[in-house]
This record gives sequence, structure tokens and C-alpha cells, in this order.
Amino acid sequence: MPAVAVVLVLALILVVVFLAKTVRIVPQAFAGVVERFGKYHATLPAGLNMVVPFIDNVRYMIDLRENVVSFPPQPVITEDNLTVSIDTVIYFQVTNPVAATYEIANYIQAIEQLTMTTLRNIVGGMTLEHALTSRDQINNGLRGELDGATGKWGVRVNRVELKGIDPPPSISDAMEQQMRAERSKRAAILTAEGERQSAILTAEGNKQAAILTAEGAKTSLILTAEGDREAAILRAQGEAQAITAVFEAIHEGRPDQELLAYQYLQAMPKLAEGTSNKVWIVPSEFSKALEGIGQLAKGPDSGTTQK
Repeated sequence: MPAVAVVLVLALILVVVFLAKTVRIVPQAFAGVVERFGKYHATLPAGLNMVVPFIDNVRYMIDLRENVVSFPPQPVITEDNLTVSIDTVIYFQVTNPVAATYEIANYIQAIEQLTMTTLRNIVGGMTLEHALTSRDQINNGLRGELDGATGKWGVRVNRVELKGIDPPPSISDAMEQQMRAERSKRAAILTAEGERQSAILTAEGNKQAAILTAEGAKTSLILTAEGDREAAILRAQGEAQAITAVFEAIHEGRPDQELLAYQYLQAMPKLAEGTSNKVWIVPSEFSKALEGIGQLAKGPDSGTTQK
């Protein structure tokens, strides 16, 4: 009985090992390269697969997803003999697991070396300023060269990006000083433009204000002159009406010589009311007025007596 149990256990172990060697599960987005007696036999897709145990061997599991590899900075000499440090990022995908396994020993290292040499060829024909402003051109050139070279390896380069282009420290300082000078220049130009616009607007405002002030003064003078003219016309009309009324009243009253002389005497004191009157000139008519007043005081009887 113990011998039978040992045999059963050994048989069970053999069955388990046989099943383990026969059934192979390949994860999603992976491919298994199967070798039979050391030679390529088949490619296992994702899922459950059956192989011949102890004869077939799944040698490699190839990742079919898009991979990203960042390479360390590489020194590159530009056309103007300046050494810059450029680090790149490569996006690639294995399209042929068999070619990626047997056509190249290490496709990642091969892509890195190919990227380095291609980058030196492309950037070596550019100046530093051109290289700093032509990243898209460098990316497209790298991608075209890498995709053409890696096609036989079963690898497709989807995208190439330059993470950074670092010039020497002295060049960086000079470029920074140049940038500061350009910014200062643009700031000075913008300040001058602003001051010029401000001066123009101020002058325009002063001009408009002066024009409005002149127009206001002109309108005021015109209105004042028209008011003075209207007032003069009204005063003249009033004086004319007053003279006409006095003249008519005098003619209607028919004054005699004595009344006129009396009015003349009443008007004489008003001539002396001013404080600046120092000299009086008595007209010749004043004696005649006095005679008229004297005759008026004597009355008609006095005249008769004298006769």
C-alpha cells in the first residue's frame, strides 16, 4: 500500500507538471515567442494557449503596448562650435515580436544609440539659436530617421520629443542678459509710446478746452453786446419818449418867460451839488432870468406905477 501511494503521488506530480508545461496563459497586450528545440516555432497570442511540454519553450514575452523611454542628456556640438546638452524621450511600439526578438539583441539600447547619432547629425548642421527655435524640425527629423531604421527590428517609433536643450553656462548667462536687455528695450519703447500718447491726448484735450473756452467767451461777448445794444435802444427809446412827452407837455401848457426863468433858477443849485465843482460860470441868460423873476415879484401893478 505505501508503494502504491507513492506511485500515485508521483503520477499526480507528473500530471501537474505536464499540465503546467502544456497550458500557457499570455496576458493581454503581450505576445509569447515559442521555440522548439532552440528554433523559433510560433507566436502565442493573448489568452490560453497549449504547447508541447518539454519540447516547446516560451522563450520571450514581448510587450506590445506603446513604451516610453527617456534617454539621459547627450552632448551635441552645433554648427557654431557650441556644446549643448540634449535629452530626448522616445515613444515606440513593438509591431513584430519575432523581429524584435531575433533581429536585434537589445532594441532599446539600439534606439538610444541611433537617437544619439541622428541627433548629432541634425543639430550639428544648425546654429545654437536655430536649434533652440526648431524643436519641431528636430523632432520630425529624428522620428523619420528612427522609424526608417527600426522598421526591420519590428519596432515603430511613434513620437520623439526633446525634453531640454541646455547650452553652456556662459552662453546661458549671455542669453539671459540679452533677454533682459530686450525686455528693457521693449519696456522703454512701450513707456515712450505711452508718454507720447498721453502727451497727444493732453494736447488734444487742451486744444478742445481752449476752443470751447474761446467759443464760450465769444458767445458771452456777443450776448453782452446784444444786451448792451438792446439796453441802449430801450434807453434811447425811453429818453425819446420822455423828451416827446415833455415837449408836448410844454407846448400844451404854453409857458411864459416868467415860468421858464423860475425853472432855470431851480435848476441852478443842482449844478453846484458835485464836490469837484470849484468854478462857476454864470451865463448871460442868468441876468435875464433874474430880471424876469424881479418883474414877476413886482407884479403888474408895479409896472403901471413906474409908467
